[in-house]
Amino acid sequence: MMMKVWNRLRDQRGQGMVEYGLILALISIAAIAVMTPIGTQITSVFTAVTAALAAAL
Repeated sequence: MMMKVWNRLRDQRGQGMVEYGLILALISIAAIAVMTPIGTQITSVFTAVTAALAAAL
């Protein structure tokens, strides 16, 4: 019984999935950090275009 527990603790099959999960989390955080300022800039561009079109009509 003790040997089964010891072998289960030494099993490293799940380690790769945990590493992929951490990498995915870091990429997601980086993408959100980069896209947030870009989103506000795009919003201001669309607001300017909308104002220009409204003034032209």
